[in-house]
Amino acid sequence: MRDFHKPGRSATFSTNGMCATSHPLAAKTAIDILERGGNAMDAAIAGAVLLGICEPQMTGIGGDCFVLFTKPGDPTIHALNGSGRAPAGASAAALRAAGHDTVPLQSAHAVTVPGAIDAFCRLSADHGRLGLDTLLAPTIRYAEEGVPVAPRVAFDWPTAGAALQGHGLTHYMPSGTPPTAGQMFRAPGQAEVLRRIARDGRAAYYEGEVAEDIITTLNALGGTHTAADFANQHSDYTTPVSGEYKGANLVEHPPNGQGATAILLLNILKHFDIAGMDPFGVERTHIEAEATKLAYDARNRFIADPDHMRKLDYMLSDETAAKLAALIDPKRAMAAAKPLTEAVHRDTIYITVVDRDRMAVSLIYSIFHGFGSGIASEKFGVLLQNRGAGFTLEEGHPNELGGGKRPMHTIIPGMLVENGRVTMPFGVMGGSYQSTGHARLVSNLRDFGMDPQSAIDAPRAFADPLGLNLERGYGDAVAQTLADMGHEILRMPGPIGGAQAIYIHDDGVLEGGSDPRKDGCALGY
Repeated sequence: MRDFHKPGRSATFSTNGMCATSHPLAAKTAIDILERGGNAMDAAIAGAVLLGICEPQMTGIGGDCFVLFTKPGDPTIHALNGSGRAPAGASAAALRAAGHDTVPLQSAHAVTVPGAIDAFCRLSADHGRLGLDTLLAPTIRYAEEGVPVAPRVAFDWPTAGAALQGHGLTHYMPSGTPPTAGQMFRAPGQAEVLRRIARDGRAAYYEGEVAEDIITTLNALGGTHTAADFANQHSDYTTPVSGEYKGANLVEHPPNGQGATAILLLNILKHFDIAGMDPFGVERTHIEAEATKLAYDARNRFIADPDHMRKLDYMLSDETAAKLAALIDPKRAMAAAKPLTEAVHRDTIYITVVDRDRMAVSLIYSIFHGFGSGIASEKFGVLLQNRGAGFTLEEGHPNELGGGKRPMHTIIPGMLVENGRVTMPFGVMGGSYQSTGHARLVSNLRDFGMDPQSAIDAPRAFADPLGLNLERGYGDAVAQTLADMGHEILRMPGPIGGAQAIYIHDDGVLEGGSDPRKDGCALGY
């Protein structure tokens, strides 16, 4: 139980259904859908689409998604890959010849075909109860009428907004200055797109006028995108991967997402007595940072489009984890791993819903960097992701940019399974941090006995190629000792990521946790 003398947030408890996400309007919309007879899939889709209006710097209908979900009465976890592919004309060789070492972040070359809308249409048809017209209606209304800009969104907008260009500025910062908290944001063009999807399904987005608007915008900026690239986009059902840690199984979406990295990281941490350490002290922070460097180095070497990746079993093996653990010096920091294939970023949304039948959905949905590529279509204002920046230009690498390929993705939904039963759908936002965030959340629960809300609230650290990021929850003495061990300490102005979770107790009670680092909440009924 938390100390009620201190600022904090209580967990949310309910029995009929629950949603945890990063904006209260999306959480309420999801609960409204449940109360109207929709299931967890309906509610998750409705809430996720609305987040593109409430948090436009993080996500939108020009982005991708990954989903883990269960069906009522069945503990089997299913996965859907809703990530998009590079256009057929994409060429790493052409970018290398033009003098690029990496995919330019705010260029048409970084724009992969958005995959989320196809995924939402498919999931609604295959697993939902209510139609798309019902699920999209709340977002259509909010996009037309506007939503007040929330505090975390206002905090992000000045920095993320620097990426906006051309039509992106017209639709997302027409005054030329970022909105402040409480100002209204409207997206009438997106309302029209969603109205067409509600009526005509995925074809309204991937064919016809909406697709033409996007393609024309990209071609004018040097993109190779064609109508065929959009018409051929499709989501895929896949098989999750998992790993055991202290009596719980962490279930992740398989590559091209980075979920296997979280499993490898926990497999490395098994070789240390994490539970015997101070949860926010030097020793745990150091060991986790070193394990992160090693796990992310493996990620950068191996994770790619599943059709081009051959090392998944190697990444998940106990032998690999043991060899990597043996490389960690408990007293000294190693050099940072090879730079990430994608530039450091911290932008994603996540939503989880559990319904009265205990169908559970874990859904993550993103445009990658803040405001994605910064490119929006002229007529409808569809802001386009820059997921192509997740490719490498290294010749022969499995994650090398290529036509029709999916890039390595940082966004990962998670679920915990205990004693053969799904106990917690969860997600940790924060760009590349997400694998470390998953591992830390699981460790907070299993090593230190924290409840979900406490595990989410706890201070965070993250070792990236620039140094060891420490939130303000770490004291100066801890930071100094870590610096003395060789870590380059970074005190960033913003927090590290965010998290949402719903714990399903044995008696059926639902316990929701929601990160105070975001604007959202857990709501139940």
